[in-house]
Amino acid sequence: MAAVAITLIGFFGFIMMRVTAVPMTALFTDLSMEDSTGIIKELERQQIPFELKNDGATLMVPKDRVTRLRMKLAEGGLPKGGGIGYEIFDKSDALGTTSFVQNINHLRALEGELSRTIRAIDRIQAARVHLVIPERPLFARDKADPSASIVLKVRGALEMQQVRAIRHLVASAVNSLKPQRISIVDEGGRLLADGTSDDSGAASGSDERQLAFERRLREQIESIVNSVVGSGRARVNVSSSFDFNRVTQTSDRYDPEGRVLRSSQTREESAGTSDSNNGQVTVGNELPGANQAGATAAAPRDQSKKSEEIVNYEISRTTKTEVIEGGRVNKIAVAVLVDGTYAKNEKGEMAYQDRPKEQLDRIATLVRSGIGFDAKRGDVVEVVNLRFAETPPQVINEPTGIMAMLQFTKEDFMRGIELAVMSLLGLVVLLLVVRPLVRRAVTPDESAIQHTLAQTAALQAASGETSSQQLAITDQDSPIVIPNNKTSKMIDIAQVRGQVHAQSVQKVGELADSNPNEAVSIVRAWLTDADAA
Repeated sequence: MAAVAITLIGFFGFIMMRVTAVPMTALFTDLSMEDSTGIIKELERQQIPFELKNDGATLMVPKDRVTRLRMKLAEGGLPKGGGIGYEIFDKSDALGTTSFVQNINHLRALEGELSRTIRAIDRIQAARVHLVIPERPLFARDKADPSASIVLKVRGALEMQQVRAIRHLVASAVNSLKPQRISIVDEGGRLLADGTSDDSGAASGSDERQLAFERRLREQIESIVNSVVGSGRARVNVSSSFDFNRVTQTSDRYDPEGRVLRSSQTREESAGTSDSNNGQVTVGNELPGANQAGATAAAPRDQSKKSEEIVNYEISRTTKTEVIEGGRVNKIAVAVLVDGTYAKNEKGEMAYQDRPKEQLDRIATLVRSGIGFDAKRGDVVEVVNLRFAETPPQVINEPTGIMAMLQFTKEDFMRGIELAVMSLLGLVVLLLVVRPLVRRAVTPDESAIQHTLAQTAALQAASGETSSQQLAITDQDSPIVIPNNKTSKMIDIAQVRGQVHAQSVQKVGELADSNPNEAVSIVRAWLTDADAA
């Protein structure tokens, strides 16, 4: 009984500890060994219970302390993400290190920081960056370009736009690194981006631009149409034609009305001849007053005059250079398939009905306005009403009020299942272990009861007061009946024993009174046997 009691106490103690234990939840997942070791040391220092799963990659802590622990660990720079960043220079001794070691540490820090940044992108689980930055020798004219290699561990598949974003991100973080010099490989060995030319990348970029344009228009049209016909009741297809040729145009324009005077030059010449003295020098000509008299007397016989004017004008000139980048939209074609309406007929069944033409025309007008319809460009918009093959979607009524409060999460279900299993196990132990032990301790032994009944019957037969055909023992006052209940039987057996003993003593007294000599002889014989023994 002691062993069973100790076992039961230990079992129920275990159940109580499991029921009252604080639920554990994941603090961090997909941890590296370095991060896991650092976090465990911090938890042990703070004396916080924890559990390790998945070979140390998942760390479990009490659910009520997850948020505070994450904030505290983030303050200490944990987890580091399995890489070393610029914190490598926090505890370094700059006086005892060489320039080579400093360059290596700088390269390691740059690679670690880029790995952390890349892991922040969606669908990327882990990243490893290798940078090759060649050193330029002294007195060298040629310089080698740096390159980079990136290995990604992704969840699902990356889009080409995300791959290009990673290449440009790394190229912008490293000096003189070009996106064309970056190679990206996933964990399966598939080449996502090569480190050669970017010719193929340009073509793929054009395709991505066209696909992104069509996807954006399709989402806009679906949003407009679904708001009219209902969610999932319309199908939209957008097809576009792009011109990715890059065109450069240069034009010169002259405006004759816009004249401006630049310079003006005027020149006048005059000449005259006379026949007096024929130009000879004489004494008369040299006398004072001779020239005046001669001038008045004689007039020139020939005279000429010349006038010249030069005017320069500037005509306004406009030089225009246009660079038309690739990606012009040549044509847009939109096809919209709209489902009809469903209403109950006289039989109570859902019957299909076509939409009116006026509603389809209004939908087409909305679509044209949404895509920037241009008839000169050759755009086409078609809205057709046809019955869909699938049944109309069923409307799911969200629970409100008390039903909304009964929405349980996966953790709540798991906790409920655990409590139910513990309760069921405890009930099984109570029924199969505790109950039989208590019954055995309370219920007397059947063999002892049968032996007592046999002795009682023998005594009653010897006294001649009870017949073998009845189980009831009668005395002078009242009968005593042995009931079927086991506990009552034990009480009755004790009463029977007392009555039988009293009757036996009374009978012996009567025999001694009626036969005193024989009684004295018997007593003497007992005393003689006792002395001899």
